[in-house]
Amino acid sequence: MRWRPVMIVLTATLMLALGHGAAAAEEAQTAEVLIYGGTPGGIAAALAAAEHGRTVILVEPTRHIGGLVTSGLSHADFRTFEGLTGAYLRLTHRVQAYYISKYGRDSPQAKGNFRGTHAEPHVNLAVFNAWCAEHPKLRVVREHRLASVQVLKRDDLTHIESATFIGPDDAKLTVIAKVFIDGTYEGDLMALAGVKYHVGREGRDVYGESLAPEKGDDQLQGYNFRLCLTQVPDNRAPVPKPRGYNREHFVAVLPMIEKGQIKSVFCDNTGGFYKAQQPSLPNGKHDINDVSRGLVRLSMPPFNKEWPDGNAAIRQRIFDAHVRHNIGLLYFLQHDEAVPEAFAKEARQWGLCKDEFTDNGHLPPQLYVREARRMVGMHVFTERDTDHAENDARSVLHTDAIAMGDYGPNCHGTEHEGPKIGGRHVGEFYKQVSPYQIPYGTLVPRECDNLLVPVAASSSHVGFCALRLEPIWMSLGEAAGTAAHVAITSETTVQKVSVPRVQRLLHGSGAATIYISDVSPDSKDFAAVQWWATAGGLHGLAPKPAKSGQRGQHLRGQYYHAFPNHGAQLDQKLDEATQARWLELARTLGLETASLEEAQTRGEFVRRAFELNVKK
Repeated sequence: MRWRPVMIVLTATLMLALGHGAAAAEEAQTAEVLIYGGTPGGIAAALAAAEHGRTVILVEPTRHIGGLVTSGLSHADFRTFEGLTGAYLRLTHRVQAYYISKYGRDSPQAKGNFRGTHAEPHVNLAVFNAWCAEHPKLRVVREHRLASVQVLKRDDLTHIESATFIGPDDAKLTVIAKVFIDGTYEGDLMALAGVKYHVGREGRDVYGESLAPEKGDDQLQGYNFRLCLTQVPDNRAPVPKPRGYNREHFVAVLPMIEKGQIKSVFCDNTGGFYKAQQPSLPNGKHDINDVSRGLVRLSMPPFNKEWPDGNAAIRQRIFDAHVRHNIGLLYFLQHDEAVPEAFAKEARQWGLCKDEFTDNGHLPPQLYVREARRMVGMHVFTERDTDHAENDARSVLHTDAIAMGDYGPNCHGTEHEGPKIGGRHVGEFYKQVSPYQIPYGTLVPRECDNLLVPVAASSSHVGFCALRLEPIWMSLGEAAGTAAHVAITSETTVQKVSVPRVQRLLHGSGAATIYISDVSPDSKDFAAVQWWATAGGLHGLAPKPAKSGQRGQHLRGQYYHAFPNHGAQLDQKLDEATQARWLELARTLGLETASLEEAQTRGEFVRRAFELNVKK
């Protein structure tokens, strides 16, 4: 049966919103994989596909790739170093190598980047640019915004044939590809392709989530900027007065200061207007964030409600409002005569960084969009996916997992009650969980046979609050790029991709599909242990702790040592009960068990089982 065109999603309204008139015709270009959105998730997808030999075009609407990781979010959200694998772990290694090469192995910069996880924005950008440039089959196209998608239909599935982008001077770029990947925070490609998505919070009855509201609504998690500030005089640029600044918007902070409700301008965790994330960044810089549960917030729900489906003009209006609030507050504290001198003096010790965002007045070019559209795909990731398996230290088992995470569901608030300054955020939550797996269906739409969505992934509001972290998005992107390669090789749809084959490729590249605390990606046993544990081999070895999601010893800030009872313990003697259960699992996997019965340790059993599985 032939494909037939059913829609060409290009309207005059969209073109006007993008600020473009009619664009000159241009011959379509081809690639095997097209990715829209140079976020870390989009970059990871592009790198994975290119590393497997695919021709890739990565299209980014702004001047720079890297999303928030190159726009101020330098304090990575993860719980343990043992949870970092795959593309994100390789990024940290490259960051560490950058600092060693530039400053020396024993320099404060090389020692002060928290194993490569805390880099200055311009360093992250340099690393991403260099990484992409290493791959001759990967082409990066910047400053091109999605304008239209041509979709074909056969039976009950759609198929993206091409996507068209508008660049500088109204230049048009049309790309025909075999597989498309949406790497945007907003799910813009997904939406234009006609894939089902949701914006807002589901009611508790939809997925049975304890953190969901009783009734669904259109609330979104708040946005703010991740400012990069410094106290180093030689690198300190002045904080500008934002366009539209009005001091009356900030005078409500004065009584709070007088009453002692606010202790300082900047804080490590609570008691201030701005959170200076710890540990700090190299060269005396700080990643600045919203103060969770604070009296004064940088995030501004519900002013972001129109962002997900908004056109360029609407998003610019929301962006500008956040600039006025996030930057205007600091300008007020530095310059207004009514501010107590102790607070003003502290505020004036901080400034923008002269060597960051040099083409944007030293301000981050992107807003921290914590949540926008979310696909409704083959598997909707919910709070239940982060819960413990029954009487188990581990979370629920997903044998089709293509990624994992160790940071629990967290939401900075979805609504604000009362005045902007002096009211309070509602809809805020922070749940402690054990490391969890993410199924392949989280990437896969129900309607479109050649689209994968690793960032605006299929999830509930609560589930997305666990997935919405850059290390996890990079893992999902790497899985999407790998799955695109498998789909092309197998000449099949993304829905019918062999998940075991995707898993084998991911494990081979050091990407985890389940949390193992004592077998790192550089171990010769990594692939074997990941395969066995993802099949269920390490579930049932330790009971659920008294406190759900029990963490290891506190390390620093939001970081901890490895989660207890999450190791493979390969040197441990194989007891009879575990041996019996593992032999049964081996049989369900179609393995001959004669040689396995002779194994004396866990490691010996897993290695033999893995060899048998490879030979099948």
